[in-house]
Amino acid sequence: MSRSLRRGALAATALVFSLATLSACGAGNNAQTLGVRPDNAATSVDAITIQNATVVTQPEANAAGPAVVTGTVFNNGGIAQTLDSVTLPGTSATVKLSPAKGSGPVTVPSHGSVQLGGAGNASAVIENGHEATKNGDAQQVVFTFSRTGDVGLRAFVWPANSFFKDVGPSTSPTPSGTPSGSSSGTPAAGAEGESGQPGGTADTPSDSASASH
Repeated sequence: MSRSLRRGALAATALVFSLATLSACGAGNNAQTLGVRPDNAATSVDAITIQNATVVTQPEANAAGPAVVTGTVFNNGGIAQTLDSVTLPGTSATVKLSPAKGSGPVTVPSHGSVQLGGAGNASAVIENGHEATKNGDAQQVVFTFSRTGDVGLRAFVWPANSFFKDVGPSTSPTPSGTPSGSSSGTPAAGAEGESGQPGGTADTPSDSASASH
């Protein structure tokens, strides 16, 4: 075989190998290509994979009220696991877990998944979300499972706007301020006339009329 033909055959073999490697990396829940997503927190420990973990706060800036932890939890093992707790280390946050239906623990079935956040899904509500998180931060979040144990990652904190709107907190904050003050306040000073004497300007026409007589 000539030298040029040998070089062509080697190049073709290298191309086939690189394509096969890329295809293998992009398959399954543990795909290596997940690691190149800077805006979606994802990690795997043993049989558990967590993807798209995000802390979603109230839509209004600086509004008080709960926040939620969203994401998808995959169980690649042959035994179901329960999500026993979600914590935010370094904060005083309390996270309440609820299944999609009924009461009890959040169970991730074997070779199945559970979605956190959104209508009809399980939920992880941060009771004091305003005090515990700050928009734009990368918050440490730890998921604790019945068999795998702790699975931690850093999740970005975003308000419930745009594509986070449907998975944000379902409870809106109570409007702040004193809305009744503007309606029950005293009339403005200008309403009494420039002299400050109510009805002062109304007497002027009658005074001028008597003077003409």
